[in-house]
Formats: sequence, structure tokens, C-alpha cells
Amino acid sequence: MKTEVIKVEHESDEGILKAAELLKKGGVVAIPTETVYGLAANAFDEKAVAKIFEAKGRPSDNPLIVHISELSQWDALVESVPENAMKLAKAFWPGPLTIILKKSNLIPLRTSGGLDTVGVRMPLHPIARAIISAAGVPLAAPSANISGKPSPTSAKHCEKDLDGRVPLIIDSGDCSVGVESTVITLAGEVPRVLRPGGISVEMLTEVLGEVEVDSAVFEKLADGAVAASPGMKYKHYSPSAKVTIVKGSFEKFRDFVEGMEKESTVALVFDGEGRELSVPFIEYGKAHDGLSQAHGIFDALRKVDETGAKNCFARFPEKDGVGLAVFNRLVRAAAFSIIEL
Repeated sequence: MKTEVIKVEHESDEGILKAAELLKKGGVVAIPTETVYGLAANAFDEKAVAKIFEAKGRPSDNPLIVHISELSQWDALVESVPENAMKLAKAFWPGPLTIILKKSNLIPLRTSGGLDTVGVRMPLHPIARAIISAAGVPLAAPSANISGKPSPTSAKHCEKDLDGRVPLIIDSGDCSVGVESTVITLAGEVPRVLRPGGISVEMLTEVLGEVEVDSAVFEKLADGAVAASPGMKYKHYSPSAKVTIVKGSFEKFRDFVEGMEKESTVALVFDGEGRELSVPFIEYGKAHDGLSQAHGIFDALRKVDETGAKNCFARFPEKDGVGLAVFNRLVRAAAFSIIEL
């Protein structure tokens, strides 16, 4: 398969219609969103959705998020929209929040990963919404990468992973958020965050009052447990190098990595810290700034493999605000390997 990459800067560009035509015919298209690039297909078409799993090498029990361009599309996708769900939509849509509710019969089990629930979000990115509108159907769209690898925040990342696997990539520049959407389920008694993202737990609490955070945000999903959301699997977002998170002051971190073999080691650090190291390094955002870390983390993890290093030691991010999303992505990239100094 030959993969075409089309640059799209405006909602009136011809690439929008080309993407929509492919999607209407049951094809898959890599599209930009504000979070990461997504690999999109008609959420109602099981054969089209199967192409997503095939292109990504994605496990079939990993549910997909369904993307809409208008609030009016939501009702048909779920059994009902409770008051809490509407509060969240009014506060954060369009934006990087996915809301899980009981699904309607229109959503195939292949799309929902075999679950009786479905996650829905309305992306903030105008090109994403224009493509959804032109296609005329909600789009199932996980990250447009090889399953398990760092998510793509640019069209170049998509092309590196999916060249020859998908017919079209829409290039609309770098993603502004840089990590996948926050996922909250309203299918239980208490709203529960299953995956942190650009909408923080603190922001959700301001709207809903009581919000729980699932234990799988911080630790390995229990053996045999069902993943109710994308991003809950044990190892995810990983470069080929072994990633280890190092908790402690920068001085202790510096002393630790300086004792490692330089030819096979790379340090993942905050902006400005690299100049104090003699080992190769990649900086992924400002210290104490979860937003800048979120914007840079996946690009940094992809650059790890470009260094050829076998081992990557990463600075421990703070776990408040959007920093929780950064921690969640890093701890999965590291398969929960953490050293405390």
C-alpha cells in the first residue's frame, strides 16, 4: 500500500474531502487532533474498524474512543446522557476529555472492545472536526502508531510507524496538548478517571464534586482485569530502549546516571538540566510544568531510540495537574520500573 501525506491547514482544504471520501468507503485515515494523531475509521462499520486494529497491531480487547463533531451526535451513541455527563461536555467540549457511558446498539462490540460501554469525545482541533463532519459519521480513532509504541504528535511520527499500512495521513502540524485525552467513566456510581490527560482531576472535581482516580492510573492493571479504557494496559508508549524512572533530586539523579556506561545510556531530563550531564540526554519539558512536559514527552520517547541507547533513565515528574498524565505515560513506558534514590 502506498501512503499519501497531505498537508491541511484550513477547514476548506481539499485534503478534508479526500479523507472523508476514504472514510465513507470504509478506509482508515490518520488525522490530527489536539491530543495526538488518531487513526480514524467509521465507528459504525465493523470492517472499517477492523482495519484500525490490523494497521496498528492492536489487541482486539482494547476499546476505541469515538469522536464526534457536534453535541447532537452524542445521543445516538449511548443509552442516555445523564446530568453529570452534560455538565462535563459543557465545561470541556470541544477538548481533550473522553466520557464513558453505556453504549447504544449502534456501536459495534468491535469498536467498544467487547464492552457494553463506549468512550466519546469532541476534539478541539478544527481539522479533526471538519473531517468528522465531512465524513458524516462518528469516527473511532485510537493513536495513529504501532500499538505499544510512543503515541504520535506529528505527521512524521505517523509516517514512521504506518507508512505502507494506511492509505492517507493528514498533516496539520504538531499536536498542541501532546498526550491522549483524559478518560472518565460515568458508568458506575462515582465518576472515575481511568486515564489522566490534558483535563486534570482537579478540573473535573471542580465541575462534578466527587471524582475517583482508578488505581490502574498508578499501578499495573491486575492480571485478568478488563481494560475499560485505552492506555490501561501494562506496558504502553514504549521505545525499544529499557526505560527506568528515577525518583530523587536532580543532584542524586546526575550522580546516578554519571555512573552508567555512556555509550548505551540516555537521560530524559527537564529543560536546562542536560548541560550538567556528561551522558547523552533529551529534555522533555520544564520542571514543575506538566503542560510543557505533556507537550514534549512522546517526541522525547521517540528520540530515545534515535540515540541507539539501550537504557533510558527518566526524571520523575510531579503527579499533580497535567503532571499526572505525564507520570502515567512514563510509568507505562517504563513497565512500572522506578528507582528511588
